[in-house]
Amino acid sequence: MASDKWKQLPWKKFQRIVFRLQRRIWKAQKANNYRLVCQLQKLLLRSQAAKFLAVRQVTQLNKGKKTAGVDGIKSLSPQQRLNLVLKLDVNQWQHQSLRRVWIPKSKGERRGLGIPTIADRAHQSLLKIALEPACEAYFSAASYGFRPGRSTLDVQKKLFHNLRSQSHGITKSILEMDIEKCFDQINHRFLMSQISLPPQAKQALWKALKAGVQTEFPTSKQGTPQGGCISPLLANIALHGLADLGTGYRYADDCVFILKPTDNPEKLRHKIDEFLAIRGLRVKETKTKLVAATEGFDFLGWHFRVKGNGKFISTPSDKNYSRIQENIKTTLKNSKFKLEARINKVCLMVRGWRNYHKHCDMNDHNLWFTRYWSWKFIRQQGRFNRRETDQQIDRAFPSVSWSVNKFVNVIATKSPFDGDLAYWSQRKSNQYNGHTIRALKRQGYKCGECSLAFLPEDRVELHHIDGNHHNWKNKNLVALHQECHQGQEVHSFSRQQR
Repeated sequence: MASDKWKQLPWKKFQRIVFRLQRRIWKAQKANNYRLVCQLQKLLLRSQAAKFLAVRQVTQLNKGKKTAGVDGIKSLSPQQRLNLVLKLDVNQWQHQSLRRVWIPKSKGERRGLGIPTIADRAHQSLLKIALEPACEAYFSAASYGFRPGRSTLDVQKKLFHNLRSQSHGITKSILEMDIEKCFDQINHRFLMSQISLPPQAKQALWKALKAGVQTEFPTSKQGTPQGGCISPLLANIALHGLADLGTGYRYADDCVFILKPTDNPEKLRHKIDEFLAIRGLRVKETKTKLVAATEGFDFLGWHFRVKGNGKFISTPSDKNYSRIQENIKTTLKNSKFKLEARINKVCLMVRGWRNYHKHCDMNDHNLWFTRYWSWKFIRQQGRFNRRETDQQIDRAFPSVSWSVNKFVNVIATKSPFDGDLAYWSQRKSNQYNGHTIRALKRQGYKCGECSLAFLPEDRVELHHIDGNHHNWKNKNLVALHQECHQGQEVHSFSRQQR
C-alpha cells in the first residue's frame, strides 16, 4: 500500500543528508565562498531527500496543510505525495495564481493572504531548504522573527537588558515603528539582488513572485505573497540590516529602537526612511512614535515600562489580555461543539497564553474574573454539579509557573546550521515542562523513535506507548518528533477503528 510505502521511507536518512548539505552551505557562506554555495544549493535542490522532506512539510507538518489553493485541493493521499515528489523540479516550476483569503484585523481592517496550491508550497519549501542556511550565515543578530532558534522571548530579554536600572533605562526613550504593508510593497528587483541561488532557481523564484491573485490581478508588481512558506524568509532578506541602524530589535516587520539621551531621533528616522525607500517600503506613521521609557510601550503582545524608581517591568499588553478573555468566552459559547470539546479548547488556549507570558509579571493578569465567568457558564449548562464544575474549571485553566526575566538569550553568533546539536537540542527542550521535559532528559534530548536531536524548528510531542492517554507513568511516555509521532502504529490502528 502507498500509505505503508510512505511511512517506511528512510526519513532519518533523508534528514541527515539534507542537514549535512545545509551545514556545508552555511559554512561556505560564512567563508564568502559563493561559488561553492551555488554548487551545494544545486545538489540540495536536486536531492530526492530534500524533495521528500519538502512534500512532507507542506502536506503533514505545517499548520496550514489543509488550506486549498486555486485548484481546490486541501490534502494529498500518500500515493499523491509520492507522485508530487517525482514532479518536484524547481527548474521547471510554473507557479499558479494565488487564492485570496481575507483575515480580519483590529479596527475593522482586513489583511489579504495569497494562498498557493499544495504543489507550489512544496516547491517553495524546497527553495527554502536551500536558501535559508545561506541567509542564516549573515543575518543580523538583532533580527528574531521567523528564524530558526530565535523567538519573541529573545526580544523580551534584550529589552530587559537595555532598560533595566543597571543600564539606566529610566533615561532612555523608545522609537516604535511599523512598516506599512510590508509584505505587499517589497520591491522585487531589490529583493532578487539580495538572493543567492543558482540562476535557474532564481529565475523560478522571480516567476513565483510575479504570480498574481486569481480574479484580482494577473501579475504581481511588488511584494511577497503572505500565505506562502517562503514569504517570511524573503521579508527577512529584504529587511536585513534595519535593526543595525541603531540599537534596535526587529521581529518580522515590527521594530523598536532604544535611544540614549545623546542620540538624535531625527537622524535615526532619516536613516530608517532612506533604508526603506530603497526597498520600496515606508514607515506607517499612525503606528510610529517616540516615547519615554517611563511612559511605556507595547511590543509583541507585551507592555514594557520603566517605573519611577528605575525598575523595568513587562506585562501582557491590555490588548493582548482583552483578546484572550474574549476568545475564551467566544469558545465556550460556541454551541457547534460539545461542552467537553469547548473546555479542551480553552485548556489549550490558556496554557499557550500563559506559556507565552511566563517570563513577565503575571500578578495582575491571572484571568480570575474570566475563570469565575467560565465557572458560572459551565454550571448553567446543567451537565455538572458544583464539585464536577470545579474539576472542569481546573482543567480549563491549567496553571503555568512564571518567573520574571529568567529567559536565557540565544548566543548571537550561534546558528542551527553550525552543527552544535547538543546546544540546540537542550535549548529546544527548555521550552517544555512537566512530563515532556522529564522524558526529554531521560532520552538525552533526542527523539525516542529516530534518535535524532531536536532542532529549533522541530515540534516535540509526548507519546503514550500503550495508546492510553490516561496512563501517565514514566515508562509509558516517550518524547518524539511530530512526524515520528504521526507514524506510530497504535495511533494508526485507533484511527482505523473510529
